[in-house]
Amino acid sequence: MVEDSGVDALLRQWAAERSEDAEMQEVNRIKDAWLAEAPPSAPGIPVQRAARSGSRGLVRVESADPGYVAAMRRRAPEVPEDLLAAAASYWQLVGDVSEAEQWWDAGISPLDQRALDYRAAGLSPADLGRRLGPMTVLQHLRRGSAAAWCVARLQRQRRDGVA
Repeated sequence: MVEDSGVDALLRQWAAERSEDAEMQEVNRIKDAWLAEAPPSAPGIPVQRAARSGSRGLVRVESADPGYVAAMRRRAPEVPEDLLAAAASYWQLVGDVSEAEQWWDAGISPLDQRALDYRAAGLSPADLGRRLGPMTVLQHLRRGSAAAWCVARLQRQRRDGVA
């Protein structure tokens, strides 16, 4: 896995939030009791009424594409399943598995929400290795530079014929 302190910090935070102290045990006990009273139901999307029958139903929805979760599991076997499913559900909204893997290969983990922010700003995985002065785009991002600033600098390089 590519070393990224942001991902490590995210995993530590996730683990700390789920630690089993006395208060959290009580919260979980109350939640479990409350959920046990509710009828089981799978998440779904309401479907339109059929013209003749007038019946309505739900189309079952998977929280994350199993292909995404499997691809991420291969890259990060130590990450908890719910975190992988959450990251995969975001990625399946914006791109395919191969794009998520390209970001990973370029140095940004798809488990890191910033990858989606960089993508939304207009950066591609190939842009992360390009140089802006003495540092690469990835180095600028890791030092806190805004993705929009990096995009603007890359566009200026292209316009000036430097890149």
